[in-house]
Order: sequence, then structure tokens, then C-alpha cells
Amino acid sequence: MAQKFLTLGQFIIERQADFPYAKGELSRLLRDIGIAAKIVNREVNKAGLMDIIGDVGSQNVQGEAQKKLDVFANEQFIAALSSGGECCAIASEENDEMIHIESAVSKNAKYVVSIDPLDGSSNIDVNVSIGTIFSIYRRISLGGLATMNDFLQKGTQQVAAGYITYGSSTMLVYSTGHGVNGFTLDPSIGEFCLSHPDMKIPRDGVIYSINEGNYVHFPDGVKKYLKYCQVEEEATNRPYSSRYIGSLVSDFHRNMIKGGVYIYPSTAKSPKGKLRLLYECNPLAFIVEQAGGLASDGFNRILEMQPKSLHQRCPLFIGSYEMVKKAEEFMQKYSTPEVQ
Repeated sequence: MAQKFLTLGQFIIERQADFPYAKGELSRLLRDIGIAAKIVNREVNKAGLMDIIGDVGSQNVQGEAQKKLDVFANEQFIAALSSGGECCAIASEENDEMIHIESAVSKNAKYVVSIDPLDGSSNIDVNVSIGTIFSIYRRISLGGLATMNDFLQKGTQQVAAGYITYGSSTMLVYSTGHGVNGFTLDPSIGEFCLSHPDMKIPRDGVIYSINEGNYVHFPDGVKKYLKYCQVEEEATNRPYSSRYIGSLVSDFHRNMIKGGVYIYPSTAKSPKGKLRLLYECNPLAFIVEQAGGLASDGFNRILEMQPKSLHQRCPLFIGSYEMVKKAEEFMQKYSTPEVQ
């Protein structure tokens, strides 16, 4: 008997009833993102054969050197989101200001999208998994061009969020607030097929993911938690395993499957943290909570933080429920929000 595949497009159509008010716009928007992901995946897979790796010679708004593939991915997602007519504005990690889509059909669209087009791009040249992270909000402004307030909504207001990981296989994982589902790209048919239905992160785990090279600059709460992770205790399966790839999507995805905690705290060099609230922390927090996990800045729930700027940064503690709660205990005991 032939195996029945449920493609991303078919799955989205089947779930469209979850959003009776959307009239198909959100479904089309998610399909547009899936199409752009396939185009980016094609270039990622042949990057070593083409003149598309390495620096492009400019910097993005964060002051980071832009990679050629960064720029390509940004252009592809902007083009896909601009052509469908469901999105009126885009906030990208690679652009200083929001991007207005001023076509007649798009400027009054109902949705705005925040996106990190190519997360982990410092790993492009060494063939390590990289990814894309996206977040979708219903606009709150009325008519005309989108405003900054459309983007500066709490993470609890997201209507959908997801990520794509480009690795040994390419996966698209997303949630619309009704659980989390993962789709693996089948290159033989060029379609994302449902491979991980109703994903749940293990409630506890034995993996911690953090750049321990910055240990000396970590808050005391993080230092104490890391020592806790390294102490031998059979009852709690310690010591835990340290696993850090350096690509947020890849580290997060591994912990989603196997259980674990990912930590990117504030440091002396980055007192507000390094990850961006709008297009990294919020979408992954939305996904992990839908999968049964937690996301925190060490003290507060990520999804309840009020964004104040487009490229706002914040610390991130995300992953299995019990591991995040334990890390929060150490932060609350040994650090304070004011000096974290």
C-alpha cells in the first residue's frame, strides 16, 4: 500500500477552520513562507559550490557582518511575503526599519511578519545547520500603512510562529496556537510533508545549551545553575550533557526533540542579552509553550514582555519545563533583574 503523505499545503487547508475570521489569508501567508523556505534551502544546499558563502562586505543594523546567503534569504522572504497580498509590513533582523508593502492589495492586509531570515549565519562557511525564525501578528492599526505599534505587541498576541532548520534534512515547524507540528522537506517531490505531528517537548531533560566560553561574564544565577548541572547525582540524572551548536534554531530544535534547556543570558558585554525579542525570543517562546515547555528571561515569561523597539534584545532561558523552572530558581536566588 502506498504511504499517504500529508503536505504542508494540505495540512494548512485542513486546519483553516481553526481561524474562521481569517478567510484563508493566514493559510496563504504560511504557504508563502513555505515556498520561500524551499528556495532558501536550495541555495543553502549548494552554497559551497557557488560564490554565495562568505561576507558581502556590509553590516546589518546589529553591526554584524552580513553574509551573502543572509542577504539572499532576506530578499527571498521579503519577496514571498510581498507578493501574496496577506502581509502589509515586515520587520527583519537585516533591516533597520520596518518594510512597508505598499501595493494596492497589501497595504490594507491584516497581518505583519517579524523574521530572522537566516539565523546562525556565522556557521554558513563551515557547513553547520542554520535556520529561519518567523512570527505573525494581526495588525492593530486601522487602514493605510502599518505602524510601529503593529509590531510592538506582546508575544501572547502572536497568531502564528515557526522556524525552519536547514540541516541533514530540512524541517519547517510551526504553531498557530493549536499545538506544534513539524514538516520535513522531501526533495524527491519538493514538498514539506508532515513528519512530526503534535510535537511535545519532554517535561525534563539532561542537556543544557550555552556558550560556556562566556562563563566569566555570566550572572551569578547562571554560574550557580551550570555548577548544579555538572554535579553528579543519580536521582536527577546529573551531570547533564553540554551541547552547544551556536545556531539558535539548531540548539532549540534538538532540545525540542530530546529535552533540554537553552540559555543565552545577559553578560558584561551584552547587559540586555543578545537575542532579539521580536523575531527570535517571542516566536520560539510561542512554540515551546505550545509544546509544553517554558520560555523566560530568567525572571519573567517572555511572551508577557512589552516590546519597546523593533530590535530590542533580551536574555533567554527556553526549553523543557522543569529545567527552565530550576534555572529560574537559581536566577531568583543569586541574581536580580536590575543587574542581570
